Amino acid sequence: MLVFLWRRLLYTLPIMLGVALVCFALVHLAPGDPLVSILPPDASAELQAKLKELYGFNRSYPEQFVSWVWRALQGDLGTSIASNRPVFSEVMKAVGNTLRLAMVATLIGFLFGCLFGFVAGYFQNSWLDKLASLTSVLGVSVPHYWLGMVLVIVFSSILMWLPPGGAGPGGSGDWAWDWEHFKHMLLPAITMSVIPMGIISRTLRALVGDILAQEFIVGLRAKGLTDFGIFLHVVKNAAPTALAVMGLQLGYLLGGSILIETVFSWPGTGSLLNSAIFQRDLPLLQGTILVLAMFFVFLNLIVDVVQTLLDPRISRS
Repeated sequence: MLVFLWRRLLYTLPIMLGVALVCFALVHLAPGDPLVSILPPDASAELQAKLKELYGFNRSYPEQFVSWVWRALQGDLGTSIASNRPVFSEVMKAVGNTLRLAMVATLIGFLFGCLFGFVAGYFQNSWLDKLASLTSVLGVSVPHYWLGMVLVIVFSSILMWLPPGGAGPGGSGDWAWDWEHFKHMLLPAITMSVIPMGIISRTLRALVGDILAQEFIVGLRAKGLTDFGIFLHVVKNAAPTALAVMGLQLGYLLGGSILIETVFSWPGTGSLLNSAIFQRDLPLLQGTILVLAMFFVFLNLIVDVVQTLLDPRISRS
């Protein structure tokens, strides 16, 4: 187990370096001047040169990349061009909001996805299977932003049960674990949960059907094991795959929530990326993408380790 863990850690290092390189390259290949948002239209050449020197844009790309990685390792992601605030503090506050939203959405999607997946797997080709499969397909197919707007119209405008947006009462961005704040999270979390629910449900349906058709299940039935005991064996065999899918979906939700956060005015990384792109704020854009990518890499590492603990055959393969 320790050998497997060290090997996975060693594999993670070049992945992290590659992610940092791709992040840096993609941001700098985009057209436009990053200082255009703070420079006046009649800015002199001397002022432009001073600002480029201040933000390090006058150096070569390799020098900028090495300097950026070295400072990032020390927790310094630079200063936002638009707000003149440290990028690290802005990114971590937004990441906290997005992580809370993504975790609740993943939990909802995981619970309902497992429910629909096991029901469809146990009762294949029945009306329960068709209903669960239809729900899963709709969850994957329906556009997020459209579903979010429909939920706002129904539950906020017509029924007036839930607030339409924001992270807290009065548009506050500060979070607290109470009902008043949790109400603001319900609609975006439900909207984000439909794709993980559909993916987990379809994955488990196929997996449960395959497990039930294996010979050891026939042997367990022949020994007189109860249906509940067989169900526990199915859950044990399906758990590593379900966990892997859930971990990947949590990583995807961390980086792919920009449309949902825009619809619900949620102050997370999606909104931060949106503003950084439109303002051409390179330090903020680079820092946000890097932190999200590193979260995704570490999530994969954690999922691999937990999978190995649940199924020791993985470490021996």
